Amino acid sequence: MRIWQTTLLSLAAVALVSGPAVASEKTNVMALVHQFVDAFNKGDTKSAIAACADEASIIDDVPPYEWHGAHACSRWFDAYDADARKNGITDGFVTLGKARHINVSEGHAYVLISLDYVFKRKGIEVREIGAKLTIALQKQPAGWRIAGWAYAKP
Repeated sequence: MRIWQTTLLSLAAVALVSGPAVASEKTNVMALVHQFVDAFNKGDTKSAIAACADEASIIDDVPPYEWHGAHACSRWFDAYDADARKNGITDGFVTLGKARHINVSEGHAYVLISLDYVFKRKGIEVREIGAKLTIALQKQPAGWRIAGWAYAKP
């Protein structure tokens, strides 16, 4: 057998063996993303924060716009709640679209997903349709955790 044939067969074998594992990891990553969003939609801050790594980085359109380090997700929720009270925002609900990218490599993951964020501001419905959420995740002993995200309005 020629060297290029051996190399090709080796690559094919690796792809066959790792394919299901990568698909399974992508499923696990997206399950955690859905866990976070479902908890947010239910107002279950404790479950949403449980989906986050203790050390995280967040960029969002809520003042002060960035959080990083220990308990970043918890501090983001505090800022979100304060901003919502100040601006009369209620009934926030996120609907995830299809993920545009899910990359998983060596205990890290990157997700780019579209979403619709609908809420009421002083009783008037506001729709942010087609927003983007970029999420970085880390695999930890307890499973996948969100290590950071950036939200972009449509």
